[in-house]
Amino acid sequence: MSKGTRTRQHIIARAATVFNTQGFAGTSMADLTRQTGIEKGGIYNHFPSKEALALAAFDYAVTLISQRMQEVMAQEERAIDRLYAITNVFRSVIDAPLVPGGCPLMNTAIEADDTSSALRERAQETMSSWLRLIGGTVKQGIANGELRPDTDPRMVATIMVAALEGAIMLSKLYDDSLYIHRAVEHLIEYLQSLAS
Repeated sequence: MSKGTRTRQHIIARAATVFNTQGFAGTSMADLTRQTGIEKGGIYNHFPSKEALALAAFDYAVTLISQRMQEVMAQEERAIDRLYAITNVFRSVIDAPLVPGGCPLMNTAIEADDTSSALRERAQETMSSWLRLIGGTVKQGIANGELRPDTDPRMVATIMVAALEGAIMLSKLYDDSLYIHRAVEHLIEYLQSLAS
């Protein structure tokens, strides 16, 4: 890996923390230079704008979570166990965060609605991929006879993401992981109720 590539990756990884804790609008170039240890001109050598860096940092942060999802799902044979594993990945956003600040998708989706159409679009794409992942896992569970045939994959995906993201927000707001743990426990019971 070249020095330029290493520097770019360093900037992205450090910027991900800043954007995820302070938001796009709340992050200044001074914040980014302080966090990365790289002068403004050095950052602009790698990224044409703050928004371009924010997009790269968002991609980096959500990729870490998506990779964790793929890793834990690969360890499970049954679709229903993969769904349980996904709930635990969301729990880890609070208990063992890969990037400080909560869920980067939720943070970006909320803020980008008013500040950046490019970030909003990227958040929508990522959310759609997570919903497809969960929905596809539910379909697989139906096909394998693990879940009732009348189970609606889109409904399950919506309920899971809404409950987990809402619980992450509550846990961050109250600085108490109890909310994410309650949501995960509830979702496990919900998924068990769908078992055939």
